[in-house]
Amino acid sequence: MPIKQRTTSDRTLTSDQQQRIIAAANILRNGGTVAFPTETVYGLGADATNPAAIEKIYRIKQRPPNHPLIVHIGNITDLDYWAQAIPESAWKLAQHFWPGPLTLILQRSRHIPDCVTGGQNTVGIRIPAHPVALALLQALGTEKALAAPSANRFGRISPTAAFHVQQQLGSDVDMILDGDTCSVGLESTIVSFHDQSPKILRPGGASAATIEAVLGVPVELAHTSQSGIRTSGSLPAHYAPNTPLRLVQSTKIWQQAQALADQNQRVLVMTWSTVAQQQSTNPLIVHCPMPSNPLIYGQCLYARLHQFDQAAFDVLLSEAPPDHPDWLAIADRLQRASHHFIGNNQNIHHEHTK
Repeated sequence: MPIKQRTTSDRTLTSDQQQRIIAAANILRNGGTVAFPTETVYGLGADATNPAAIEKIYRIKQRPPNHPLIVHIGNITDLDYWAQAIPESAWKLAQHFWPGPLTLILQRSRHIPDCVTGGQNTVGIRIPAHPVALALLQALGTEKALAAPSANRFGRISPTAAFHVQQQLGSDVDMILDGDTCSVGLESTIVSFHDQSPKILRPGGASAATIEAVLGVPVELAHTSQSGIRTSGSLPAHYAPNTPLRLVQSTKIWQQAQALADQNQRVLVMTWSTVAQQQSTNPLIVHCPMPSNPLIYGQCLYARLHQFDQAAFDVLLSEAPPDHPDWLAIADRLQRASHHFIGNNQNIHHEHTK
């Protein structure tokens, strides 16, 4: 079928950025690591064809070696170099979304080392929609790609700004490329074609509704345990701040905040709805109103969690998001971030507000 890559908005890179990108490409070719911006979150990249460099990513992140990495490529025409037996539906999604926040799980080609896929025969591939990332991939050269998970310690909050990477990884990374804050702010949607039937394994920046519209068929949201495929961000506990985070019903969040404050705990309350508007003046309770628009909420979520983690709160209480497809990715991230406390909140029922 004809191959056409969707264009993305170009932002002129400064001469300093261009020089740093050239230096970063040299680091990568020599087996080093570079943190770089994408539209989703910052990635920790290494040459996808260099097992020794890939091992550095696992060591820096303290990531289990069987937890696969996503491969970032620069052009859709390179897809069949890195993957094989690509279904027509995968090509349709690639042409519609790339560059953009969609990762396709496909049968890997012989060019992908075992260490990238955690020993699986499948690989996650995407094209990032960020001028710095695309320029870096171009500078890296032909038959090269970036294996890149998020640039943070394993299981912790993903970085959406360069200083988040510096805070978590510091000098462990050979270079950090600054590309401002990430425009999407949540990780990519992951779609699998392992059994020729598309399934969403992780909700993210590409909506399920748009994926279904492109393919013209319903797309199932499947847990990775059901698919038999290990993917990035699939563990029950993930994306977590160091400060304990709990998901709470809209109508009970201030009651819980007050109970914690009565125990002399400093509490941060994140709300998005009018149902949970501020109901306390206790100095131990700090209120952070979040956007009611899920796209804007997603853009700022990780930045807020990073901010609150530095502010010496004892507990973060987050109003449970609505049970609506537009909030699916946010609900996924918050549930994983609060996994250690889910046992105390098994009966959460999402509440709708108009």
